[in-house]
Amino acid sequence: MSERGALRARLDLLAREVAKFGAVGALGLVVNIVVSNLIWRTTDIPVVRAGLMGTVVAILFNYVGFRYWTYRDRDKTGRTRELMLFLLFSAVGAVIETGVLYVATYGFGWNSPVQSNVFKILGIGIATLFRFWSYRTWVFRALPAKEAVLDAERFLEQRRPSADEVTPGPVPR
Repeated sequence: MSERGALRARLDLLAREVAKFGAVGALGLVVNIVVSNLIWRTTDIPVVRAGLMGTVVAILFNYVGFRYWTYRDRDKTGRTRELMLFLLFSAVGAVIETGVLYVATYGFGWNSPVQSNVFKILGIGIATLFRFWSYRTWVFRALPAKEAVLDAERFLEQRRPSADEVTPGPVPR
């Protein structure tokens, strides 16, 4: 496989990963918004707390989707470690997401239902960039064997002599 072909294969894998992450995330977004809005409309819980509650429910939903669909081919040996890191990075994402809603609500007084939803979604978008990077880098790590095989293939491709480098030997009679 040429260097260009290897790059193309890696980009194809990344595109599939982004699409799966996005599909799970989109469903998680729906869960988050529905739960948040139900709490906002049916209780007296403040906007930011209700938004955080929706985030927690979505985080649990997303873990199942990521583990069993998006990253099902990734290393499964350290489930406790994986879950702890997932919860840690999800908590950081929740702080980012809720921070945007908090600033809009208490910093600017934008707390109508439409404004709350807009800033909830904006916060989710910003937090999603962080979550994608952290989940794929630290939580759902690629199996070492796949990386080793790709490195070996690249090494072998680089070591093959080109047609210009091959010198003809003696011609058999």
